[in-house]
Amino acid sequence: MSDLGTPENPIRVAVVGSGPAGFYAADFLLRDQRTVQVDMYDRLPTPFGLVRAGVAPDHQKIKAVTKLYDRVAARPGFRFYGNVTLGQHIRAPELADFYHAILYSTGAETDRDLNIPGIDLKNSHTATEFVAWYNGHPDYVHRTFDLSHENVVVVGIGNVAVDVSRILAHTPERLAETDMAPYAEEALRESRVRNIYMLGRRGPAQAAFTVPEVRELGRLEDCSTVTLPEEVELDPLSAQFAEQSDDRTLATKLDIIRSFAHPVDASKSRALTIRFLTSPAEIQGDAEGRVARMKLVHNELVDDGRGGLRASATEFEEWLDVGLVFRSVGYYGVPLPDVPFREDWGIIPNEEGRVVDMDTGRQIAGHYVAGWIKRGPSGVIGTNRPDAKETVEHLVADAVEGKHLFPVRPHPEQVDEEIRGRQSQVVTWEDWQKLDALETARGAEQGRPRVKFTSVEEMLAVMREAGLA
Repeated sequence: MSDLGTPENPIRVAVVGSGPAGFYAADFLLRDQRTVQVDMYDRLPTPFGLVRAGVAPDHQKIKAVTKLYDRVAARPGFRFYGNVTLGQHIRAPELADFYHAILYSTGAETDRDLNIPGIDLKNSHTATEFVAWYNGHPDYVHRTFDLSHENVVVVGIGNVAVDVSRILAHTPERLAETDMAPYAEEALRESRVRNIYMLGRRGPAQAAFTVPEVRELGRLEDCSTVTLPEEVELDPLSAQFAEQSDDRTLATKLDIIRSFAHPVDASKSRALTIRFLTSPAEIQGDAEGRVARMKLVHNELVDDGRGGLRASATEFEEWLDVGLVFRSVGYYGVPLPDVPFREDWGIIPNEEGRVVDMDTGRQIAGHYVAGWIKRGPSGVIGTNRPDAKETVEHLVADAVEGKHLFPVRPHPEQVDEEIRGRQSQVVTWEDWQKLDALETARGAEQGRPRVKFTSVEEMLAVMREAGLA
C-alpha cells in the first residue's frame, strides 16, 4: 500500500462540528500538499454553528464569512453529514473504524453558572437561551421570554452582553431588516422594555467588549446609552493597567465609554445604562416566584498578585427594581460521549490541539480539537483560524509519522453506507444549498437577508418536498 496522504491512500479526517473552527480546520486540511478527505458532521441539518445561531441578526457583514466556508465545502474531498448526532447515530470509537483522525470542533454551547441567591427565579435566563431563540436555533424555538417588564438587567460586559442589550434596544423597524426569527421579531415588537442595565464587575479598562460593538451602542436610533461619570474615571491601578496595556484599541474604547457619561436623552423611548464596578449579589422574587429586584454590590479593583486586577466587594450596596435578567458571564463547553472532558475548564483536554488522556496526560493518537472546545470561549470568529491551523499542522505531522488511527473500513463509501443505515435523513451539502436558497428567497420577498426555517422537522419536510433529504 502507498504512503498515507497520496491520492491512492488519502488521509481521512472526521470533523465533528461545522462552526468556524471546523471550517477553518477543513480549509487547512484540504489545502495541504498531501491528499486529505474531510467528512464534516453536525447534529443540525444546517451548518455554520454560532455564525448562524449566535451572531446577532443585525450583523450581516460578520455572517458574510460563510462565503469562505462555502468555498471550502466546494473543494474535492469534502462531504457534509448534517442531522447526524455523535453518540446517537455513531459514537466516537466507531468513527475510528473509518478515519485516520477525528477532530472535534463543537464549540461552547452553554453558559457558565452565576452562583447567587435567586438566580433560578422565573424570568432569569442565560444569554445563550435568548441569543439562540432570536436567531431561530431549533433547540430554542419554544422558549418564551417575558418582555412585558420595563427594567431588564444584562449581567456581563462582553460582546454577547452587548448584542443582547442592543437587540432589546432596537426599534421594530430595525429588527425587520434582519434575519431574526419571525416569532422573535414579533415578540420584540410588542416589548415593553424601557430601561436596560448592563453590569460589569470590573472597570471600563477591563471591559471585554470590542470597539465596534460599544461604538454601535452610541448609534442606537431610539435608545439613549449612558454611563455614570464616577464609574468611568480610572482608579490609579486601572490607569497604570491602561498605560501598560498592549491593546492598541483600549484608548479608543475608553474614549467611547467616557463619551456616554451624560444624562439620559428623554426624547428617546429607551435607555441603556452601562454600569462598571458592580456585581449582582442577590435576586429577590415576588409572590409568584418571578424576578422582582436585584441587589448590586459596588466593587473596587485590587492587584490579583498575577499581574492583573480583580474586583473586590466593598460595603456599598444598592437595590435595582428589575423584572427580567439575562446572564452573560461566559460560555462553557459541553462534554461529548466517549471523549475526555475537563469539567473545571469546560474543554476537551489537549496540548496544542492534540487530545490528551485526563489521567496520564498522554496524547490519544488520532484525536484532535479546535476552537472554543479546545481553548475556551475567547476571541472572535477569526481567532479560530490560527487556532485551527495549529491543530491541523500537528494532525498532518502525526499522520505522516504514523501516529494516527488505523481504520479497518477506510473507503468513503463504507462510512457513507454505515451512516445512512443508521440515519435515514442525512442532510448533504447539496441539500443545505437548496434549503439556503429557499431561505434567502423567502427573505427577498420581505426585504430581509433571509427568513429561516426554525425547526428540524420543518427543514426536513421542505427538503423532502424538493426531492432532497
